[in-house]
Amino acid sequence: MKAEPESYDRIRAALADPGEGSSDFDLNGRQGILPPDQLRPAGVLVPLVERGGEIHVVLTKRTSHLTHHPGQIAFPGGKVDPGDADETAAAIREAEEEIGLPRGLVEVLGTLPAHETVSVFRVVPVVARITGDFVQVPEPGEVEEVFEVPLSHLLDPANYSVQGRRWQGRIRHYFTVPWGPYYIWGATARICRVLAGRLG
Repeated sequence: MKAEPESYDRIRAALADPGEGSSDFDLNGRQGILPPDQLRPAGVLVPLVERGGEIHVVLTKRTSHLTHHPGQIAFPGGKVDPGDADETAAAIREAEEEIGLPRGLVEVLGTLPAHETVSVFRVVPVVARITGDFVQVPEPGEVEEVFEVPLSHLLDPANYSVQGRRWQGRIRHYFTVPWGPYYIWGATARICRVLAGRLG
């Protein structure tokens, strides 16, 4: 998507509609999903940055030694801590900690409906514009790499496919949206697909 002023206005308008949430269970008959009151609140930042006249999305590759989701592609973010006002505050704090994004450069455009994960989180994706240059500093304990994907790639439904793998004794299906050497799948791809649906 071209980085024109009206582009951000269109994104903001698209996010204003509450819409329906998504889940890791959407492609699997919703079997095993927990009631909302049993899910832990979390927030992820969907950071938009301008590069060469186009909007890109900042993503991370998690370090391989992590207990949960090692090596996977993810948005910066995490669970809501006691000091966080809400999921948006958690997403902004985590982005500062994980990739060195100063919170003063974050302009929140809106949120997508919550995404429920198999890891028992209710994740609110916070879509935000990065308003200035910053030095990406991956937090070595969690982040192996920070990279960017053109928003236009993530908005094209043709770039998505549904794959499956065995998990807990059954085949679990999930969205994928690969970019170069990066295999974007699972909750991250599902959130991107929801965003594509809003802006398509």
